[in-house]
Amino acid sequence: MAETDKPLLIKRYASRRLYNTETSDYVTLEDIAGFIRAGREVQIVDLKSGDDLTRQYLLQIVAEHESKGENVLPIAVLTDLVRSYTTNVNSIVPQFLAASFEMLREGQSKMMGNLGVLPNPMAAMPGFDLMRKQQEAFMKTMMTGVPGWGSSGPEDDKEEPSSAEDLAQIKKQLAELQKKLSKL
Repeated sequence: MAETDKPLLIKRYASRRLYNTETSDYVTLEDIAGFIRAGREVQIVDLKSGDDLTRQYLLQIVAEHESKGENVLPIAVLTDLVRSYTTNVNSIVPQFLAASFEMLREGQSKMMGNLGVLPNPMAAMPGFDLMRKQQEAFMKTMMTGVPGWGSSGPEDDKEEPSSAEDLAQIKKQLAELQKKLSKL
């Protein structure tokens, strides 16, 4: 099992063909996406220069899926990502996205019966609970209509504050963060 703990090494040849070093065959971007969906980490390197091309190819996979109509990222999120690249101040977007996806993975694990998750060490951080609630509201909104996610009964509706209130609170906090970043 130690073999699958290491990232799957994919080498890109000068012809731009991608070579799977484990199976000794050529692979496509869709094959790489399949490895990732199966839970495998991948690393793509240029054979000649040794440069790590993983980020570039992962972005290409996302772009291809988005262009085929498999829209996962709302326009507002894509717009905010573009904005985060154009600001001179270090953006909080990467950390927020990483934390959001980590929360999604934890939620999926819990759903599948892995309830023995260790406590999160970040829970002691001031404001973490509020951020967690906002991310849960965001994920619930994003996952509405997906089987196994969203409202499962009337008791869920009782606990949830109105999404307009959540949105207003998130906008207010985002504006405060932008002011702080502007001062830096």
